[in-house]
Amino acid sequence: MNKFFGWGARVGAVFNENKGGPWGTGGSGGSGDGGGSGPRNPWGQPPRKRRPTGTTGNVTSLDDFLKKSRERFGGGRFPSTGDGKPYWLYGLAIFLVLWLLFTSIHRIGPQERGVVTRFGNYTATMGPGIGLTLPAPIDSVQKVDVEEIRTIDIGSTDANSENLILTGDQNIIDLAYSVRWNIKEPQLYLFQIANPEDTIREVAESAMRAVVAGVSLDDAIGSGRSEIEQRVAQVMQQLLDDYRAGVDIQGVAIKQSDPPAAVNDAFKEVSAAQQTAQSYLNDARAYALQLTAKAQGEAAAFDKVYEEYRLAPEVTRRRMYYETMEKVLSRVDKTIVEAPGVTPYLPLPEIQRRQQEGAAR
Repeated sequence: MNKFFGWGARVGAVFNENKGGPWGTGGSGGSGDGGGSGPRNPWGQPPRKRRPTGTTGNVTSLDDFLKKSRERFGGGRFPSTGDGKPYWLYGLAIFLVLWLLFTSIHRIGPQERGVVTRFGNYTATMGPGIGLTLPAPIDSVQKVDVEEIRTIDIGSTDANSENLILTGDQNIIDLAYSVRWNIKEPQLYLFQIANPEDTIREVAESAMRAVVAGVSLDDAIGSGRSEIEQRVAQVMQQLLDDYRAGVDIQGVAIKQSDPPAAVNDAFKEVSAAQQTAQSYLNDARAYALQLTAKAQGEAAAFDKVYEEYRLAPEVTRRRMYYETMEKVLSRVDKTIVEAPGVTPYLPLPEIQRRQQEGAAR
C-alpha cells in the first residue's frame, strides 16, 4: 500500500504542478518556503514568480527607445513655419512642380523627332520645337536624330578577309562596299524591327548578291560599278519599305571590286591589256574623226569653187591652173618655159653654177 500511494503521489504532482499532493493542496501555507504552516511537497516544483499584469518583457525598453527618439527630434513634431505648416510640405510641393516641368515639357531639336509612348504604347511623334506631354511615368519621350547619315561597311579592303560574290558569267569577285542611310520614320525605326542595323546589313548583302549575279565580270570590276550601286540602292529601299523599317537609303558605294587574291595578278595583267587595247581603239577613232572632218572641209571648199566656176568658167579655170602650177613648181628646181625663140629646156641651176665658177676665176 505504501508503494502504491507513493506512485500515486508522484503522478498527481506531475499533473497538478505542485497544486496538490499526498499532503493536500499546496496553498500559500504549503509552498514549503518556510512561510506557511503546512508540510512541504517533496515532489513539487519550486513556486514561480508572476509578472506584473499589463507589461511584457521588451515593451518597456522599446517604449523608452521610441520616447528618446521623439525627444531627440523635437518631441515628436516636425519643424514648421510661422503659419504652422511643416517644411516638408513645401519641399514636397517644390519637388512635384519640378517633376512636372522636367517630365512634361520637352525640347526637340531641328534635326530630331520625339517619339511619345504612353505606358509603353506608341502615341505620337513630336516635331522640332517645344512639346507637352503627360508627366512620367505616364508618358515618355525618346529623341531620335533623323538627319544623321549613318554608314555600314560590308566586306573589308584587307587582303586577309574576302567577301566573295558570284557574277553572272560564273566568275568570283571580292567586293567591299558601304551603305549610307538615315532614319525616315522614327516610330517604325524604334518599334518595327528589333535590330535595324543588322537588318540593313543583311538586306544590303542580299541585294548586292542578287544584282551582281546578273552582270558579267567586266561590268562588276569595270565601268558597270556605278550602275550596280544604283540598282542595289533601289532593291534595298524596296525591301526595307516592305519590312516597314522606317529608314531611307542614301546610297551604296563600292570601295573595292577585285578578283580573289589567288588570281588577282593574272586579272591585273588582263585588265592592263584591255586598257591598252581600249586606248588604241580610242586613238583610231580620234584619227578617223580627224580625217573625216578634213574631208568634209575639203568637200565644202570644192563646193564653193564649183559655185564660182558655174558663174565664170573661164576665169575660174585659169585661176585653178595658176594655183595648181604654183604648188607644183614651188617643189622642183627646174623651170620649163614654152615661148617663141626660147629654148624649151633651160637648165637654170646648171647655168647659175657655171656663172658662179666663172666669177670665181
